[in-house]
Amino acid sequence: MLSDYPIVAALPASDIGRARRFYEETLGLAPDPDAGDKEASFPCADGTALFVYRSSFAGTNQATAAAWQVPDLRSVVAELRSQGVIFHEYDLPGLKTENGVAVQPDGTQAAWFTDTEGNILGLSQRAT
Repeated sequence: MLSDYPIVAALPASDIGRARRFYEETLGLAPDPDAGDKEASFPCADGTALFVYRSSFAGTNQATAAAWQVPDLRSVVAELRSQGVIFHEYDLPGLKTENGVAVQPDGTQAAWFTDTEGNILGLSQRAT
């Protein structure tokens, strides 16, 4: 049933102004002008969106909160690095990054970074 509807990722922010600046200036997202001053909404592709709301629980999730599927992960990583984004390095059973990028056995690639509010965000590129 719900697969027929778009989904919106909702992320908490302790400082909505700081979060807005990060998503606009660093990630290049354009805000929805109708969002209020206690929240921000950033439309993305195919009817999806990233919704950021004020919450004291920002940064408490230790897992990926939202991720974008990109066609060329390494070029997006390079572009975000040029904007000051720092990518996580992991060395876990079944997951190891090199220069911020993990490559799975099937060729899928992924990378992770943290926003100004402590939310872990990801990028992924499906195997070809």
